[in-house]
Amino acid sequence: MRHTQGPLAFPLRIPFVEELGLELWHFGSGRAELQVDLAEAHLNSWEVAHGGVLMTMLDVAMAHAARSAHSVDPATAPGVVTVEMKTSFLRAAEGRLRAVGHLLHRTTTMAFTEGHVYDEDQHLCAHATATFKYLRALPTKGRASKALQRNTDHGDDTP
Repeated sequence: MRHTQGPLAFPLRIPFVEELGLELWHFGSGRAELQVDLAEAHLNSWEVAHGGVLMTMLDVAMAHAARSAHSVDPATAPGVVTVEMKTSFLRAAEGRLRAVGHLLHRTTTMAFTEGHVYDEDQHLCAHATATFKYLRALPTKGRASKALQRNTDHGDDTP
């Protein structure tokens, strides 16, 4: 699903992604592309992109690549959660950034992905690999709170 006139709508609403101003430019066939124009809020003390912005772009691009190969209709594709992610920062990132995620392999429950972030001059700024778990649904806020309470009652801090 490539769109050259402007960004696509994200298949799911992700408030954090909206807050960062990330745009979805491609979603389909095991590939996803995001772009963002860096703003002051995205910068670190060196006045270049904060590593957290790059990691978020990589995480979201790779997650969407994993979801895009699972279903023709984005609304029916299962959700994914990040199981692990390794990121290497290669150079400072400035200007308009582009993150590309690729699905390398999938099983019925897991997706193995790779991602890259490029600056506006097409220099490679960061590389990542990640593993995602496919899920049909996460607990609702109420169920998550109850699960946390049950675990806390048993001395376990994790939901």
